Amino acid sequence: MGKRKIRKSGGRRMRKGGCLIAAFVFLIPSLIVMYMLTALFWSALRDVPFIRELNEYAAHTPDRLFDIRVPENYVPLYKEAADAHGIPWTLLAAHHRVETRFSTMDPLISPAGAEGHMQFMPCTWVGWSHPSCSGLGKGEIPEDVKTNPEAIRSYGGYGLDADGDGKADPFNLRDSIYSAASYLAQNGAAEGELEQAIFLYNHSDRYVEDVMSFYRDYEQRADEYSGK
Repeated sequence: MGKRKIRKSGGRRMRKGGCLIAAFVFLIPSLIVMYMLTALFWSALRDVPFIRELNEYAAHTPDRLFDIRVPENYVPLYKEAADAHGIPWTLLAAHHRVETRFSTMDPLISPAGAEGHMQFMPCTWVGWSHPSCSGLGKGEIPEDVKTNPEAIRSYGGYGLDADGDGKADPFNLRDSIYSAASYLAQNGAAEGELEQAIFLYNHSDRYVEDVMSFYRDYEQRADEYSGK
């Protein structure tokens, strides 16, 4: 009798093992199908205008809770540079926010080599005709050339000496803001082609979405800065 009980118990264990294997065999394809259906559903859903706008806003939600306002001490400079080049000052503010969080990034040099308050690549600042310029535009440009307005003009760069000190310095706030205004204006923003200008500033669709999202926020609040 003892032996028969052992065989019976072993049979139950075998049946349980078989059930578990069958469950896994059924479960794995089911999970794959569910994943594919979810991906297809989300792909369609995220293109709905309301969902797309909500998703764009959510991308900035963590820091928007604390720094949605433009620093008021920068507003007169944005307006001055924007007026000089015929673009919205709120566009400059949006770029400044996205590029360096209103110059709070430390250091003001990106891993790719972009420099200064508005993150110009050295070759864009000095000009792509400089002999060292290729690829992403980091180049090997001596500092005395990088800040020389005459050299920049000769190489076709965007760097400007906005404060008249004889240097066009990407780490000088006024020079950097005016240079960004000039770049955006020359690349379409002065004609209202904001997204085109933003894309040429940084070839990324996500970058365009980020800048435009802040730009729309600042446009909605522009009256708050009307007296600045």
